[in-house]
Amino acid sequence: MLSFLAFIAWDKDPILAHIGPLTLRWYGLLFMSGFVFGTFILSHIYKSERVSPRWVDVITIYMLVGTILGARLGHVLFYDPAYYLTSEHFWEIFKIWEGGLASHGATLGILLATYLFARNNKFDYLWVLDRIVIVVALGGAMIRLGNLMNSEIVGEPTDKPWGFVFVRDAEHLKPAVQPLPAGAVQVAAEPIVHADGSRGYRLLPAGTPVAADSPMAVPRHPTQIYEAAFCILLLLVLYGMWNRTKDRTPRGLLFGLFVVLLFTQRFLGEFLKENQEAFEDKLPLNMGQLLSLPLILVGLWVLWRAGKDPKNPYGYAPRDLEEQEAKDKKAIKA
Repeated sequence: MLSFLAFIAWDKDPILAHIGPLTLRWYGLLFMSGFVFGTFILSHIYKSERVSPRWVDVITIYMLVGTILGARLGHVLFYDPAYYLTSEHFWEIFKIWEGGLASHGATLGILLATYLFARNNKFDYLWVLDRIVIVVALGGAMIRLGNLMNSEIVGEPTDKPWGFVFVRDAEHLKPAVQPLPAGAVQVAAEPIVHADGSRGYRLLPAGTPVAADSPMAVPRHPTQIYEAAFCILLLLVLYGMWNRTKDRTPRGLLFGLFVVLLFTQRFLGEFLKENQEAFEDKLPLNMGQLLSLPLILVGLWVLWRAGKDPKNPYGYAPRDLEEQEAKDKKAIKA
């Protein structure tokens, strides 16, 4: 019934365009789109709760810095400290354009950034987290689509008709066999260097005789799409819950639910993924799963405590929308 899909050969160029000396990549565009569209959602949420949307600009800066720094340091410390924490490669930590961002590190960076924002601007910490996770879910979906455009974080081989054949994923090619497995494609033995300096392979025309030294790409689970779809579902669920209660949302409910659902999905989804680093092959669970477990426990604890503080059941924020609107009207008249 699904045979019309017949696997999907994914050979998309991760570079969108060259603008003078600048290289515009799909990943960067999708990464930033999560912040751009997220500001519209967060502004609507803040206005609905009588909080001035001017705070959205402030928290977006905190979030942007926290996400990038946390994701980069997470990759360095969790996945490859032996490489980066040496005098020879230390300065490569700052080359974020070369890739290497970890979602668990981004989570820790976001938690710290929102704490600093709340402390510095007299917001309740969990009130901020309950609203910010709605747009974080959107950002997560955009980032996973960016991973898809980069042909990275691929899944295990599959015979499902919706499997993706990642031609550009040079790290997970297999030696070609005769005959080629269903859905597999043969690529040229000699790698090519793309405009951004990354290595890849050229897809050979269908029917090319199988050469002994040629690698092949086999159908794999498109785990990037699985996770992006889950994040969109999570966005809809969290927004729907907030929309019903708004300023009477139990303090910690949305944040706790977000953490439990997201990292449970991450834990289970890792069983369909290839390990990112060789050292993970020796672990009972991979690094993504090990890092997800404590976050799930934190989320469960927050859920258990949600709304139970009689002195502060819903959290608090500066209800200053009317004040800001009055100042704006006065400025216009002046």
